[in-house]
Amino acid sequence: MAKAIREVYGSVLAELGEKNKDIVVLDADLSGSTKSGVFGKAYPERFFNMGIAESNMVATAAGLSTTGKIPFVNTFTVFLTTLGLIATRAQVCYGELNVKFGGAYCGMSDAFDGSTHHATEDIAVMRSLPNMTVIVPSDERSTRWATNFAVEHKGPVYLRLSRDVYPDLYNEDMEFKCGRGAIVRDGKDVTVIACGLLVHKAMEAAEILKDKGISVRVVDMYSIKPIDKELILKCAEETGAIVTAEEHNIYGGLGGAVSEVLAWGGAGVPTEFVGIQDTFTESGPYSQLLAKYGVDANGVIAGIEKVLARKK
Repeated sequence: MAKAIREVYGSVLAELGEKNKDIVVLDADLSGSTKSGVFGKAYPERFFNMGIAESNMVATAAGLSTTGKIPFVNTFTVFLTTLGLIATRAQVCYGELNVKFGGAYCGMSDAFDGSTHHATEDIAVMRSLPNMTVIVPSDERSTRWATNFAVEHKGPVYLRLSRDVYPDLYNEDMEFKCGRGAIVRDGKDVTVIACGLLVHKAMEAAEILKDKGISVRVVDMYSIKPIDKELILKCAEETGAIVTAEEHNIYGGLGGAVSEVLAWGGAGVPTEFVGIQDTFTESGPYSQLLAKYGVDANGVIAGIEKVLARKK
């Protein structure tokens, strides 16, 4: 059954807190929204509401990590990756400290609060930081894995989490690995490499284009950094065209990461970028925002059509 990504994260964090007493959780006065409050209710002695002081929250987490704790810091993605950035860069990443970042309400999922609350640059910011691992879950099971992975991995981890409900994508047998992506639908004419919500939009687009005789491969690139170079180059060779799809600015995010691999591997295939076209967004119903900024199934279809025209 489809579940809200933030709800899954909050419940898994509480489950892990029972098993691992070193986990501590910090929030910037938004625990009801980020769902870190689920952990706080279960383990109040290990939960700290730091108030609206994101940089101080990250700095405190950095200090806690040096005592053997595993801190999870939580707030809206846009505040975590901007106001919290100086401490993230200068203390956590520079020191390669064991701090975990739960960025809630990624993309435009905080729909009605507009540009100040939308996070459309965060992948670019976080993947540019040395020592930072960047994971973008796309359903309940990948969110469960990502949260568990963050606890087990030694070093900074950024989890890009959505407010929205994502459909189920994976079964219980799926084995996730950091630095890997997954082919979730095979095809031979073009590959769409997507992350988060856009994996589902790419699946919708692929089903629509199937009736037009176009075979679309869909890859869930849930690990943005490190990224699956082998899979990207394999898809370029086998399908001859790449479309990247993300609820993020077209600059510096998944599209940039994939392009770097294509250039590094000498894969000169036509490439298109589905994403927010270097603009600030606005308030409105989430589905309407996705459509307006071209990050829905129709946007993915448009990207596929463009790249196939160039492929010919």
